Amino acid sequence: MKIAYFDCFSGASGDMLLGALLDAGVDLATLEAELRRLPVAGWTISAGRTKKKGIAATQVRVESGEHHPHRGLSEILKLIEAAAGAGLSRRAATLASRIFTRLGEAEAKIHNTTTEKIHFHEVGAVDAIVDIVGVAIGFEMLGIEQFFCSPLNVGSGRIEAAHGILPVPAPATAELLLGAPTYSSGIERELVTPTGAAIITTVAKSFGAMPAMTVSKIGYGSGTADLPTQANVLRMFVGEALAHGLASAGPSACDETIAVIEANFDDLNPQVYGYFAEKALEAGALDVFCAAVQMKKGRPGQLVTLLSPLDRTDALTELLFRETTTIGVRTHQASRRILAREWVPVETQHGTVRMKVARANGHILNAAPEYEDCRRIASERGVPLKQVLADAAFAFQKRTSGRE
Repeated sequence: MKIAYFDCFSGASGDMLLGALLDAGVDLATLEAELRRLPVAGWTISAGRTKKKGIAATQVRVESGEHHPHRGLSEILKLIEAAAGAGLSRRAATLASRIFTRLGEAEAKIHNTTTEKIHFHEVGAVDAIVDIVGVAIGFEMLGIEQFFCSPLNVGSGRIEAAHGILPVPAPATAELLLGAPTYSSGIERELVTPTGAAIITTVAKSFGAMPAMTVSKIGYGSGTADLPTQANVLRMFVGEALAHGLASAGPSACDETIAVIEANFDDLNPQVYGYFAEKALEAGALDVFCAAVQMKKGRPGQLVTLLSPLDRTDALTELLFRETTTIGVRTHQASRRILAREWVPVETQHGTVRMKVARANGHILNAAPEYEDCRRIASERGVPLKQVLADAAFAFQKRTSGRE
């Protein structure tokens, strides 16, 4: 399984995480093409090499002409959903939505209100949206399945924000970091931003020392400030897990534990199911599927199953009760084994198509064209979908012929 470890000795922010991803191998042009699916205009993204206390790192700049509009959570989620409708991968869109939802919940608690009434200030601006969605895309492009993080250096002092002078860490940041190990090295500066805290705490499986792993890439993402005593960078290690990877021997070599949520129906409207499945994926479900079953008294019915991260079980169970006709839900835990996956762009005569490549022990076991890319190209170029799929598979086979 491919994992990542965030070394946050100088904190974490959205642009530092994005810089670390680019430094670790994410292609900027491909990333920008995916970000352009967002229905927002007037922004640019660039990346360059810099040095912080002698350490070379990648610094990302996202610039826009707007001045911190007060976007609500629902508006931001609609922007992300529109991007998914325009071809952004569902997995990246779901993760970005989860990050913003977590951020909204923290802000709502701080201001003693609801997420529906929350309007983001700095994090509602285009640059913050690009940071969060870009990080979600970058994680998928590198094929990272699990995340781990060091204790976070939060900084100290005071900052000026939309609500006035605030202590460091800012209230929303402190709320997001509840339960995570934090410290301050004494530097009087905000080192962990709300955006960085939201991303890290949404994806990190655990905090502490670096896990056992075979490191294949290291990315350094630079912050903008020059700190007096240390490099203002976030370091990200990417590689294969040792303790739970496929190379491990024995029956205990499973990748992760997930929740399985089930309910039987004999009165579920198919239109309601389609809507519910979309909402469940947006809410963080790993998968949703429906199977035909025979119920009591010989009635035909449906078995609806959700695969869920353990920390989303309650939220998805509540969604199942709220959006469907069920009055009872079954849950249990299951082991899930996942091959390490990554996105590999290939060039075809019709355009660029991402291939989802699965590996084990360094060998390619499976490769498939990304359907949304092929569907979009087929629609734009007037080419049969099956032809685009076949050409992408051929281009990948030609590219990898004789090597893995």
